Amino acid sequence: MQYRTVPKNGDRLSTLGYGTMRLPTRMGRIDEERAIRQIRSAIDSGVNYIDTASPYHGGESEQVVGKALADGYREKVLLATKLSPWEVRTRGDMDRILGEQLEKLRTGCIDYYLLHSLDAIQWKKLWDLGALEFLDSACASGRIRNAGFSFHGDLGTFREIIDAYPWIFCQIQYNFLDEQNQAGTEGLRYAASRGIAVMVMEPLRGGMLARNLPSKIRQEYARSPARRSAAAWAIRWVLNHPEVTVVLSGMNDEGHIAENLKTCNDALPGSMSDEELETIRNVAGLYNRLTKVACTGCSYCMPCPFGVNIPYCLSLYNDYYRGDSRLITRGWYGMRLMGGQGGGRADASLCRNCWRCAQVCPQKIPIPDELKKVNRTLGGIRTQLMLPFIRMILRRKKNE
Repeated sequence: MQYRTVPKNGDRLSTLGYGTMRLPTRMGRIDEERAIRQIRSAIDSGVNYIDTASPYHGGESEQVVGKALADGYREKVLLATKLSPWEVRTRGDMDRILGEQLEKLRTGCIDYYLLHSLDAIQWKKLWDLGALEFLDSACASGRIRNAGFSFHGDLGTFREIIDAYPWIFCQIQYNFLDEQNQAGTEGLRYAASRGIAVMVMEPLRGGMLARNLPSKIRQEYARSPARRSAAAWAIRWVLNHPEVTVVLSGMNDEGHIAENLKTCNDALPGSMSDEELETIRNVAGLYNRLTKVACTGCSYCMPCPFGVNIPYCLSLYNDYYRGDSRLITRGWYGMRLMGGQGGGRADASLCRNCWRCAQVCPQKIPIPDELKKVNRTLGGIRTQLMLPFIRMILRRKKNE
């Protein structure tokens, strides 16, 4: 495993960090046995940075991480979790939440503690409530070791936050589609110029850059003499930047974990050739032309009070325009979201424009407006006419 150094404290962190926002699930809950086995296997392979947060998996993630780090594993890692602004009403809430997190994680100290998902609004809220004094107090008491923040706002706000406090680290969304989005490359370099370690989230844009590749993108990768998966291309591109300390991957599949470990073992800064970087630029251009909604599938918008499966609606909407078979995508939409499998509906037509989802979306997507487009595109009469055939096929398969 390759390790990079945090400038202000000398910690050596594995370039691959284990993100726990997308742990394996079973029957709608975390598959604890499998998740714990995966986390421990990654640690045994050299991963020493584990990232979680109280909202992940509806509050389950921290508890499962705490269990995974029992039996001596806590001493092998540096642990990160976050204070979510939407859970905070008073200064006292900050201490209460941190206390609950320490209990869930079965530890006396958080190594890397972040103010979560900051933008201009959330930053002002936490500033006014005394969050910086809270960080000072928590560090002085030994409850946290290093203070940082994760970010989903504009570049100007990012610079303001960087300059407001002696941060040890920050966490930004960064991939080859987000060079000019949110903090972007300029923010990455600005943080590094201040001696602040940079942890990168969403290197695969919620998995979009690794799965269901459009044929044009597969063809572009195939032109390169470098033979690697799409995930390896994307992660290697992030680690090509010397300013990056850790790349976080939300891993839930044993094969993907093994591949990411291999990629991060030798993805050194500046190791990509000019030809490889040109391949990435071409792929990025294709994605930008094909992608309709910049959703990462983080599920901060869930649950919808009216039952819409927002991430899946937006994922299928993107697949409809990126993929090679719109008919198949329409079928999936009808089967999974419009009751084609005989279950309850979760399609975009259920949206009632409450806008709660848009208020918490890190990507600032006007979700209700996009759901209207999803409904017009995928929820129309052509999909409805497919439903009887879908049900017939499912019944036949069940009876076989």
